Amino acid sequence: MSWREALPAVRGRLLKDEPLSPFTWFRVGGAADLLFLPADAEDLADFLRGLDPAVPVTVLGVGSNVIIRDGGIEGVVVRLAGKAFGQVTTEGLRVTAGAAALDAMVARAAAKAGIAGLEFYAGIPGSIGGALTMNAGCYGAETKDLLVSATGIDRSGARRDFTLSDFGYTYRHSQAPADIIWIEAVYQGQADDPAAITARIDEITARRETTQPIREKTGGSTFKNPPGHSAWKLVDEAGWRGKPHGGAMFSPLHSNFMINTGEATAADLEGLGEAVRADVALKLGVSLDWEIKRIGRAGKGLGGGG
Repeated sequence: MSWREALPAVRGRLLKDEPLSPFTWFRVGGAADLLFLPADAEDLADFLRGLDPAVPVTVLGVGSNVIIRDGGIEGVVVRLAGKAFGQVTTEGLRVTAGAAALDAMVARAAAKAGIAGLEFYAGIPGSIGGALTMNAGCYGAETKDLLVSATGIDRSGARRDFTLSDFGYTYRHSQAPADIIWIEAVYQGQADDPAAITARIDEITARRETTQPIREKTGGSTFKNPPGHSAWKLVDEAGWRGKPHGGAMFSPLHSNFMINTGEATAADLEGLGEAVRADVALKLGVSLDWEIKRIGRAGKGLGGGG
């Protein structure tokens, strides 16, 4: 009997061979062997406790910072969504946000409550789970600057609590255990006038709309900024701004954002990124590291990337 025929009972939804491209901003990628949409944290914990520990588990948020390869994802893909995982509440100067809450929504909720500091989240196209995982940040601020604690569920189904120091955050990196599925985070900001906070959020949103290709099939920043460099400048200097590569290109508007120009495959996007990395290293002597996650199996006859 295969593992898919011996699944734990759930209150959420279990979908076999479910296409994942609709769940990503790039709109590319293959299917999940099994997609699990848990009803709530308890449903998720019960499922993980009953799942064969040999089965791989991958978490998918809002799909803004990921390329799912054309061969799909082995094992179980967990996607958190809905009110059970997306609530945002405030008390005093603290904001508690579910892992599925959009970063921008958290920024707005904090502003309404007169809590400053989370405005930068309005410029990040993702959800809180992803922000915790990668120390998301922009415009001079990062998740680590305001995070107090977070709660997650590990692969065995156990609930785990973490404080800021447990994350060991560095630039776009966390040392928290990789098997944790985040369900909630707590932040603390500073008191300020709600109108002033909202004005700063509006400024960030306007800046993003004029400098990033947010109306395209795109993701977040493709590459991390190397020490002493801006990734977009390196891509630009190497001549890749607006240069087609299959159905993909780096945006003419912002050269650290890849876009699916129409019918790109995941292999087109990943291949473009690798070509740019090689060219920047050759021409400019600088190593670019991916910020976008590439996950899953390569399609038939395609290389898997690194």
